[in-house]
Amino acid sequence: MTPCIDTHCHIFDPARFPYAPDTAYRPQGQEAGSADTLLHAMDAHGIRHALLVGPNSGYGTDNRCLLDALTRHPDRFKGVAVVRNDAPLSELADLQAAGVVGLAFNVALYGPAHYADIGPLLQRMADVGLFANVQVQQQQLPEVLPFLEASGVGLVFDHCGRPDVSAGLMQPGFQALLALGRARRNKNSNVSNNGNRLVGQSWVKLSGYAKFSAQPFPWADTHAYAHALLDAFGPERCLWATDWPFLRAPERIDLGPLQSLALQLMPDEAVRQQVLWHTPQRLLQLA
Repeated sequence: MTPCIDTHCHIFDPARFPYAPDTAYRPQGQEAGSADTLLHAMDAHGIRHALLVGPNSGYGTDNRCLLDALTRHPDRFKGVAVVRNDAPLSELADLQAAGVVGLAFNVALYGPAHYADIGPLLQRMADVGLFANVQVQQQQLPEVLPFLEASGVGLVFDHCGRPDVSAGLMQPGFQALLALGRARRNKNSNVSNNGNRLVGQSWVKLSGYAKFSAQPFPWADTHAYAHALLDAFGPERCLWATDWPFLRAPERIDLGPLQSLALQLMPDEAVRQQVLWHTPQRLLQLA
């Protein structure tokens, strides 16, 4: 298997970092997994690095568990944090210094209206070089894309944009994502006056198939969407991810079958190496 970088996983360590009292969902049992547990799984499957995405479940804007992992394992992990919409520049700078490379915007969970006031936050992110890690679903993207694009911030979309598989490839939300990929695919990295290499750039994660498939593994009804994204964004803007430890999964999911699925979806070795290694290595600035 090609050495790889997992660009979307979570850690939950309620023994060391108790969940927020008002959290809507408290991962327990097999849904929880500490940084050390994740590292064991990564080592067993040839995953060299991982991007830890701060979860809305359990922790919300409490980034202590994430920051602890980044501090203890800076050579293995980068992070995406969750912050308030009014988070100041000083907070963003502190997070970036700790190994955070982006901020999460879970439109699929909270809805577009929750993020209507994030223009100033996006500008602060663009100024310091943090990307926006965006999770939308079905037809949400056209509603939020205008202000995301206007900010100039780098955009990373989770889980193939979570399309509605019953609506087909021509559905508006998915077509908006494809159009974004085509428009930006051949652009050179536009570097702003402050040296931000992410300005005007977009990436998409080929992941999370169980979240939008209507079928069991290998989620065959999602494959056409993954292929369309590969074609629109190109391997240089596509990322691979597992979504470990698989919160609310409708069935058991394991890392080995996910890696086998990557081989199936990307049979060309050069494409696979680009998506699983070179593209995330460049985005996350990993050695």
